[in-house]
This record gives sequence, structure tokens and C-alpha cells, in this order.
Amino acid sequence: MTAHAAVRHPDNIAASPALSATGVTVRFGGLAACADVSIVVPQGAMVGLVGPNGAGKSTLFSVLSGLRRPTAGQVFIGGRDATRVSARARSRLGLARTFQQPELFTGLTVREHLVLAHRSRHAAARLWADLLVAGALRGGTGPEDERVDYLIDALYLRDVEHQLAGTLPLGTSRLLEVGRALATDPSVLLLDEPLSGLDEHEAEGLARTLRRVNREEGVAMLLVEHDVAMVLSTCSSIVVLDFGVVIATGTPEEVRTDPRVRAAYLGDEPIDVPDPDGAT
Repeated sequence: MTAHAAVRHPDNIAASPALSATGVTVRFGGLAACADVSIVVPQGAMVGLVGPNGAGKSTLFSVLSGLRRPTAGQVFIGGRDATRVSARARSRLGLARTFQQPELFTGLTVREHLVLAHRSRHAAARLWADLLVAGALRGGTGPEDERVDYLIDALYLRDVEHQLAGTLPLGTSRLLEVGRALATDPSVLLLDEPLSGLDEHEAEGLARTLRRVNREEGVAMLLVEHDVAMVLSTCSSIVVLDFGVVIATGTPEEVRTDPRVRAAYLGDEPIDVPDPDGAT
């Protein structure tokens, strides 16, 4: 691994999980969308979050990312209590996320997206000076260019780095959104249904890329996804929600064979799990 590929956050508490939540409850009137939910994402791990529609996945994701305050419970980023911290402030603690629908600037190129994200974290004053005074993103520093080039190559974006985001196919747009999140050098990345809308080839390619980035970058990832087979083949541990309650937590094999999970979500038929890729 090259030096610029390793992203570490010395301000994190080394022994603490990258992200955790304890006793999270969210009520809408008399309805509990989440009820006493606890989850742990260890540093450097890939954790899957699955469950049927209405299980509370999106609500929990909103709480973890700071878009919704829980009725009860706590959220920790790198061991620090972030329960009452805004979404923007959580990014400074090392949290980044993607969305179900890529939220890109159609008039910016792929490379400009990554530069913009990197400067927003590392050189915000210069970013605003460029945009307000120069009206454009001026040339980057050596470390910035090195980081952006690494992400472009890691996410297979070299052929489209100067292409406008508005012209990209969905699969490439999702890769760019992952790259933009990684350009902020997070310690933990929340991925909200990154495979949604992709065909089988695109989904396998993106999953393979996520595994590679996780392996090379050491960024912890929490993956919410409806493609259960892909989650089982991609993540080291999985949390299953049903009606806002955690019904199972464990390894892919433990979750795949758990009778509570089958009854709630997976059905009686065995799941064909793709073989994880090799070192790509």
C-alpha cells in the first residue's frame, strides 16, 4: 500500500469502534421505527445492515449520519459521543456517507468532484477563495493531486476523469459518489443501497471495488443493501432488523442459517452467495 492510500485519524480513540450506537429508539407518535437498537462497526470492518421494507434501516441510517435525532439512545464516532452533533460536524469526526440516489453536480467533472470534496475537508479556506474569487477550482497541491489520482485509479475512473458527472451512467455515478466520500478521508463510510438500480455486472464490480478500498484504505463501512446475497459475500458481519428491532447479529454464515432471519426476511429457500473476489 502506498503512503497516500493509508488514511488514519490520530484523534480517534484507538481501542474504540469506528462507529457504534446503543439503545437507539425513534418514535413517530406511538410507532417505534427503531426500538432499542444497538450496532457496532469495528475499525476497518465491513458490516452489513439488512431487513425487509419498513424494518427501520433508513431511520437508523438517518440517526447514525446525524440527519435525525433519536428519541433515546446514543451514537459514538471513534469513541466520542456524537448523539447531538450535526451531520456536518460528524464529517469532521470522520463520518461520510453516500445516498440511495447519487447527489452529484452535473456541471462538474469527475476529477473536480474529488478535488472539491478533498478541499472541503483539508483546505476549506482555499476552496472558498477559489470559488468566490477565481470562480473555479484552481490547480491542487502535490498531496491533493496524489490523493485524487489514487482514488481515480482505485475506483476505475481514469477514463472518465474529465467527463461531466451529468453524462455518467448510474454505475459510474455511484463509483464517483463513493470516491467523493472517500476524498474527505473518513474513518467510517455509510453506504445507503449503493447497488440499487445496477445490473448484475455493475453490482459485482462495485462490490468488488468496495472490498478493495476497504482492504487498502482501512476505512470501516456500514452497508445498507437489499441485495442480501451480495451483503453476505461482502461483509464480515451482518445486523438484521425487523420491525425496528435487531433480530440477529453475526457472521454471514450465522445470519444465513438463523431461523429468525429466514422467517422474517430470507424465506425458506437457501441463498446463493457469490464467491468473494480475490485480491483485485
